[in-house]
Amino acid sequence: MALRISIGQYYDADSPIHSLDPRTKLWCALGLMIATFFVHSGLELALLVALTLALIGCAHIPASEVLKSVRSIFWILLILAVFNLLLIRTGDTIFSYGIITITTDSLWSAILYPIRVLACILFGALLLLTTTPTELGDAFDATCAPLTKLGLPGHELAMVFSLMLRFIPTLANDASAIVDAQVARGGELSTGKFGKRIQALGSVIVALLASSMNHADDLARALDARCYEGGAARSHWHPMHFSARDAIAGIVSVALFALFVVLG
Repeated sequence: MALRISIGQYYDADSPIHSLDPRTKLWCALGLMIATFFVHSGLELALLVALTLALIGCAHIPASEVLKSVRSIFWILLILAVFNLLLIRTGDTIFSYGIITITTDSLWSAILYPIRVLACILFGALLLLTTTPTELGDAFDATCAPLTKLGLPGHELAMVFSLMLRFIPTLANDASAIVDAQVARGGELSTGKFGKRIQALGSVIVALLASSMNHADDLARALDARCYEGGAARSHWHPMHFSARDAIAGIVSVALFALFVVLG
């Protein structure tokens, strides 16, 4: 059974966010992700939640698709909330029973930090859902262009980033096939003693690494057959152009970033 991996998968829709230049989306997303770490008060948190919901609405992407792309981190957020709730002891005591003490600061931290992390991840998910891997690679290439002028491998870094996004679904399918093969041979990963399950998982990881090396070798041969040369000047099939809506999106993002910084 194929694994469902939402990272790097594009959701086609006709929305103002989809039509933005990929460079604008990349920098705006990075700015908003950084701004989430300046959120500390209830007013800022409410503004952050409203901004996240507004962006999801502007992207014309069903909320179920957005949540599906980040559902794997819900358990991590729950653990983060529990740790903050039980380990922070400052503030006024709300509840105390034995070694368990809940204070006003611990309760607020259990709400604040998971929501901040979730909003940060949702901004990144929206970037991936509204931008194709090719556009992301072009935007990253344009961003790394100054490094190339300094003698650093900017274009090569952008190509690696683009290939990373493209190979995520491929490696997910390989992992699914390897797991199915292990199950067919009697190697169950979800049952048995913990040591046996770790041992079975190790065999899957080794097979997946071997498959990744084969893909890398095939890719190197394909690039060599096409006379690929790193750093060579190349044109784009779809040239990127800034428009008025990109300027508006940039100004709004800078204003929101400044607002979160000032309030924080």
